[in-house]
Amino acid sequence: MHIPESNYTPVVEDYLKAVWMLQQVEAPVSTSRIAERLGLTSAAVTAMVKRLAEQELLRHEPYYGVRLTAPGEMAALRIIRRHRVLELFLVEKLGYEWDRVHDEAERLEHAASDELIERLARLLGEPERDPHGSAIPTATGEVDRSAYPALGDLAPGETRCVLEVQVQEPEQLRYLGSLNLRPGAEVEVVDKSPFEGPVSLSVNGERAVISHSLAQRIRVRTPREGG
Repeated sequence: MHIPESNYTPVVEDYLKAVWMLQQVEAPVSTSRIAERLGLTSAAVTAMVKRLAEQELLRHEPYYGVRLTAPGEMAALRIIRRHRVLELFLVEKLGYEWDRVHDEAERLEHAASDELIERLARLLGEPERDPHGSAIPTATGEVDRSAYPALGDLAPGETRCVLEVQVQEPEQLRYLGSLNLRPGAEVEVVDKSPFEGPVSLSVNGERAVISHSLAQRIRVRTPREGG
């Protein structure tokens, strides 16, 4: 059964997507975290949360935060699928760099029909991950929820493959791209400075240095784990 076509406004879709993304880190999600992610005031978010709760798209637990309901999660996964399929199409078929596709996909995701997204997915070979390695939900709302370690959590001498780069900032993506720190790259932790200092790496045999905070936003796997 496919995720049903929705009649939600772009604003509602953006809220549901933001809550789903934040839930992957910690749930329930506070309204202040939603406001920070969307760049809105707490008052505006509180008012919208009340509306979405009335529509039974999320549950609001006073003093704790919000959680998506089953219908809310399905709507969120639908727009996330659109976004990630569009990002991959822009990179693989239109030659966009991975640091330029997020904003383009944000603009396109609300206008594209489900039929267009499914045609693009078939054209791309029913992909499982977007250009940054993020899992693409299926048309039936299934998504890889496996927990993968962060590059920054590895000990010196450990080697893994990059699975996902959880970065949206174009400047940071360009920097990581210049180091070939992309999904599929083989990376070894050479050294780690104390107190969350720089992390020295070997990326496909080439030396590189990134901050601890960036290393924490790169998910890795062993080659046999697939993905």
